[in-house]
Amino acid sequence: MISEFTKEDWSVIYRAAKDEFSTYCNRCLDLDMSRGKPSSLQLDVTEGLLKALQTNEDCYGEDGTDYRNYGILDGIPEARRLFADIFEVPAKNVVVGGNSSLNMMYDTIVTAMLFGVPGSVRPWCREDKVRWLCPAPGYDRHFAICESLGIEMIPIEMTPDGPDMDKIEALCAEHNCIKGMWCVPKYSNPEGKTYSDETVRRLAAMKAAPDFRIYWDNAYIVHDLGDESDKLLNLFDECVKAGNPNRIMTFTSTSKISFPGAGVAAMATSSANIKALNAVKTYQTIGPDKLNQLRHVRYFKNKQGILEHMKKHAEHLRPQFEVALEEMNKQLKPDGYAQWTVPNGGYFLSVDLAHASAKRVEELMKQAGVKITPAGASFPYHHDPKDCNLRIAPTYPPKEELKTCIELLCICIKLATAENFLK
Repeated sequence: MISEFTKEDWSVIYRAAKDEFSTYCNRCLDLDMSRGKPSSLQLDVTEGLLKALQTNEDCYGEDGTDYRNYGILDGIPEARRLFADIFEVPAKNVVVGGNSSLNMMYDTIVTAMLFGVPGSVRPWCREDKVRWLCPAPGYDRHFAICESLGIEMIPIEMTPDGPDMDKIEALCAEHNCIKGMWCVPKYSNPEGKTYSDETVRRLAAMKAAPDFRIYWDNAYIVHDLGDESDKLLNLFDECVKAGNPNRIMTFTSTSKISFPGAGVAAMATSSANIKALNAVKTYQTIGPDKLNQLRHVRYFKNKQGILEHMKKHAEHLRPQFEVALEEMNKQLKPDGYAQWTVPNGGYFLSVDLAHASAKRVEELMKQAGVKITPAGASFPYHHDPKDCNLRIAPTYPPKEELKTCIELLCICIKLATAENFLK
């Protein structure tokens, strides 16, 4: 293990890693492993969606409504039922929108800032301070929303069962200025963890401000890598049982099911929350893209159709994860350079280095021509207090390019660690 290496050992490791690194630099690479995007092979899996609507007659709903026209603010009933089945909630509690769940999340928070939510004394922007709980490492775009709106973020450490509930309960009980919390509860971004039943129940029942909201971004709700699927307790039901039905706002989309740029996003929440949001939405839009919603319903048909479709995605994803894990197990694990998660689903690997050198690894990767997620991006304000976490996105590059990326990553981790020990 690296803790037992002598200075002479580190000198040898440094020279060897430096030579290998120089070899990769000489290859003039230009590769990108920075975001969790589906590969072209995955996008091809959904080609049939493009043909789901072909004539004018295909554009009418089950009740005869012409979906080419204006209207239907909450989404077509067929799509609401489909997402209700996925969320496991009543269809009346589902709103189906455009292609981006991130857009829906941003809009709902901006609406709360300007107008408040059911339970608010005043719009959030008129509060002295608005604070938000942010399990970390987490999704960088969530944190960017808070930062753009001036919402103060409080990092919450992740545990094997999800975020640190003792800290969350203590903070929410004491501070009414805490108005929200981000959660990626199943196959969390980037660690791939799934919240335990106890964590879900505590989130539903804990004491908090009357207008506290949990943003339950269930982005990977059907994104299993194999036959084994993590089980996640239904927070919607638990909030209702606990007498806090307005607390949950859950989101998902088909961005990594169909086409990321042309999918369908949906939200499930209480009737009171939907009514409040619609009072504002009527000034924003005359209705969503109903043809795209109908196209997805016609193609996938139901939840089972989506689950079968996701098996095709998994056939492409599993080998990508296997390539990355095989190389890291070979190069890094024996001597303890880093540790990482092995998730049952999702899109990422979360790598924690044994010593503070994540920024240096990112710098070395960039120097050699490979772009990775910036070090610290998975933490509020881009600040990883230990400078040790790297989010690895193995899904997008072709397999041979991915192998090159991971080989170089291992070399950079060894080189950065050796530099640390030789200082």
